[in-house]
Order: sequence, then structure tokens, then C-alpha cells
Amino acid sequence: MSSPNKTCGRVAATLLMTLAWNAGAADAPAPAATSTAVPDPALDAYAEPAQRVDIGKGRHLNLRCSGQGQPTVLLEAGFAADSMAWAKSQPLIAERNRVCAYDRAGVGYSDPGPLPRDLDADVADLHALIEAADLDTPLILIGHSYGSLVVRRFDERYPKLVEALVLVDPPVQNVGAFSASYAEREAEVAPKMLAMYRVCEQGAKDGRLSATPPAELKSCLRGPNPNYSERLNAAILGWRSKPAFWTGMISASERRAPLYSGPVPKSERHDGKPVIVLSADRPYSGAPPKDMEALLAAREQTHTALMATSRLAKRVTIENSTHDIPGGQPTAPAIAVFEAMQMRQRAKSGKD
Repeated sequence: MSSPNKTCGRVAATLLMTLAWNAGAADAPAPAATSTAVPDPALDAYAEPAQRVDIGKGRHLNLRCSGQGQPTVLLEAGFAADSMAWAKSQPLIAERNRVCAYDRAGVGYSDPGPLPRDLDADVADLHALIEAADLDTPLILIGHSYGSLVVRRFDERYPKLVEALVLVDPPVQNVGAFSASYAEREAEVAPKMLAMYRVCEQGAKDGRLSATPPAELKSCLRGPNPNYSERLNAAILGWRSKPAFWTGMISASERRAPLYSGPVPKSERHDGKPVIVLSADRPYSGAPPKDMEALLAAREQTHTALMATSRLAKRVTIENSTHDIPGGQPTAPAIAVFEAMQMRQRAKSGKD
């Protein structure tokens, strides 16, 4: 019989893979420390809040804006990721446009929000943030992975506030249609994932999540990243060790499955505005061959269906890219912003 720690380790490994492929987590495990790793001082800006915007009812969301130029671009990170997910892409976009990234409720330096934490709650928060921060609209919305679902739903609710959509490696939907066994395994992992989150939540409530957590809590936190300063690593540990972060993760995870279980709705439309889909060319590195086949087929269906939501649509495959396009190929979102602006201008002039 396996020991509890070994079993927990296998569950954690499966969990990380499931999150990366299907939940849209932008985070990857911290790279191993090397003698050549030098912390990037520019990242220390993320060791403290930028602008905590009052969105009402005593809540604040942390907003980071830079650059000048219209239209304003707003960046929506992947599941469980904070605004630092855009640390490489945001400065490139800021060379031409005003661009803002933010931390969703309970993540980074943003206050937790009311439960449940589902897609509608995230869309409502985004709308409140745009209004409270008085951001110029219509915006170009860029969503990475789970963030692509947020911006899609936002555009359906508030189309007049959106100029264009850039969907960065949207997560696969409807995998069960291509592999029933894969879908069954996902369903089996889900309660184990939630159980682990609840252990982490309790550890946070007990004040046991720290730089050196006990063995049963080691899967809750990444180790220090050698590319980050001690100050930044401490800041990340600070917000990830709060009960509110884990409470939000549990609530969001409980409501995530229906978002991915079916195909892109045929009723979804984003007509009249550019929709650019950025697809990574190496999204499932390490997946078993049968899983890879199913995932790629479901992904092709998903990305193609998203293209069909607008007559002004374009899909670009990003070479040498994993799912984390903003971190690995940061120029791609910046180029997509420029292309979206060009597409919009051509449409207005009647050339498309």
C-alpha cells in the first residue's frame, strides 16, 4: 500500500497537469535553482500593490497600468494567476497603448469577493473595476486560458465596452467527445484536487503555510523562484498562504467543470469586432500519446469554433510556445494588439 505522502504527491502531480491543461493556470513549477540564476530587479514592482481600486462594498482590486495610446488594453490572466503573469508582455504592449493588468478577487493584492467565485462573479468584478478606475472604453480585452472565458463572457454582457478580443491559447472544451476515458479520469481527479485545496485552506487558517511548511502541506506552495528576489518571493508566499486565496480556489474549482465539458456554444457571437486566437504549438508536452490525440482534437474544435464567432477573426499559431504564451513568447500578445487595431481600422474603412 502506498504511503499517504506518496499518494498525495501523485495527486498533486496530476492536479498540476490538469490545471495547466484544462483550468488555465498560468503558473508553472518554480525552476530549479542554479548558480547562474540572477533575480530580475524589474519584477520587484510586483512585490507590492500598484493601485488598489475601490469597486464598492468595501472591496478593492489591484490594478497595474502603464503606457499611453488608444485603445486601452486590459489583460486577464489565467486561473489562479495574478497580474505578474503579464510581466513580459505588458511592457511591450505599453510601447503603443495604455495597458492594464489586474489581480482577480482573492489573488495577489486584491480583496476576496463574495462566494461563489464563478465566471459570472469574475465578469461582474471586471465591469466594476473598469467603471471604478474610469478606464477608457471600448477596450481591447486579452484573456489567457481561463481569462479567455472571462473576456468572452464580458463581451457578451457588455459588447459596447469592447473593441476587440485576443484569446491567448484558450483552454480545450468538450474533450469527452474525443476521449471518454480522459473525461472520466478528469472527473476522478476533481474531488482529490478539491480535497487537497481544503487541506491547504485549513493549513492557511492554522498559520502553517510558510517558507518551510510541514510535509503534508508541501504541495500547497511552490518553492522560492531563483529568478525572483527574496522580497518578491516573500510577497508571493504572503498572499498564497492566506485562507482567502484557497477559499476562492475551492469555490472557483467547484464550478469550473461545466465551463469545459461542452463545446463552444453555437449561440456565442462577437460579430463586428476582431477576434484573434493565439494557439501554442506545444501545448501538451509530456502528455501520453492517446491523451495528446484527444486533447489536440478537442483543442482544434475549440479554437476553430471561437474563430467562427466573428466575421473579423484570425488564428495564429505561435511557434516554439507552450501554453504560457505571455511568459514564453511575450511579443505575440503585443503583435496581436496591433493586428486587432489594423483589422478594426480596415473594417471601419470598408476594406474587409
